[in-house]
Amino acid sequence: MIALLFAGAFSLAFTLFLTPLFIRLFRRLGWGQFIRDDGVAGGQLSHHTKRGTPTMGGIVFLIGGLLGYIVGHWVAGVPWTMVGVLVFGMAFGLGLVGFIDDFIKTRKQRSLGIGGWTKIAGQVIIGTVFAVFAITENFRDENGLTPASTNISGVRDIGWLNLAAFGTVIGFVLFVVWVNVITTSTSNAVNVTDGLDGLAAGASIFAIGAYIFIGFWQFNQSCFSRTLDHAVAYKCYEVRDPIDLAVAAAAICGALIGFLWWNTSPAQIFMGDTGSMALGGALAALAILSRTELLLVVIAGLHIMTTGSVILQRAWFKITKRRYGEGRRIFLMSPIHHHFELKGWAEITVVVRFWIIAALFVAAGVGAFYLEWVSR
Repeated sequence: MIALLFAGAFSLAFTLFLTPLFIRLFRRLGWGQFIRDDGVAGGQLSHHTKRGTPTMGGIVFLIGGLLGYIVGHWVAGVPWTMVGVLVFGMAFGLGLVGFIDDFIKTRKQRSLGIGGWTKIAGQVIIGTVFAVFAITENFRDENGLTPASTNISGVRDIGWLNLAAFGTVIGFVLFVVWVNVITTSTSNAVNVTDGLDGLAAGASIFAIGAYIFIGFWQFNQSCFSRTLDHAVAYKCYEVRDPIDLAVAAAAICGALIGFLWWNTSPAQIFMGDTGSMALGGALAALAILSRTELLLVVIAGLHIMTTGSVILQRAWFKITKRRYGEGRRIFLMSPIHHHFELKGWAEITVVVRFWIIAALFVAAGVGAFYLEWVSR
């Protein structure tokens, strides 16, 4: 508990007080946001005033989160765990992919960094490395648990959905594929959500914050806890070091809250793909390691909704173009937050209302998690 509190407090203080230093540094380096000259929807929506705002701010909260995690363990006098290393490994790995994309954009002053398939290849490489370390037999703990499980999980592992049932080799390959589906989907979903000042940061605070509660609850109800009430022992969770997942989530949340102070409208720094992809990676890792993979669809509901709007828009445009010879649109513009901007909503109004939606999704996800325990 001490590690959790200090991790969150230190990372929050780090980003809250030191982000201005990074803003000045990024300006000197010329890491400014590029905005396309063609505008949006014929100029009805203009974000050109944001041109030159420092980007790659994900570097700030990644450093703050990692330092918070380290300081929390140092103060509490407890060692790091493999699950914590995997969460930050995934976040930093995908953050590196995003950084390369951001760096090319700022250096060449264009809206396209690395190609879409190149970006996915980078995500797959990071996801595969994560999967190997998460399931390898060499990283079993004293209770015989690997960081992740070959079972597909909802609120906990689903016994009849064990990928290992297809054999060791095929099961391992399927697990790697499953991890990459979660990783690429989540990192791209957060990336798509990052379109308005503070939107992705605020929504991610709620989503990652859910894993503070989930990790802490799993720790209290762990099958390996000596203080577990025998009356509810049959409801226990077989999760590797859940309290450290809560500490990692707290560190990232604290760093995001401090960063949001400077990222909210009008933003003085953007997280860039560096930050959005890193946050998606952290969310994916937390879901996989806490055995709540399918529950992530609800917890990250706003990110899923935003990505879904892009998929629907493109699919409907292609279908109608093939049928009528002219593409039609469901939304004035996708992702959906830009649709509401074009409807006349102020940017800050869209952001705050979407934060509310994100919080409701998280409440539903955490509620489903707790309801499963109560109803067993």
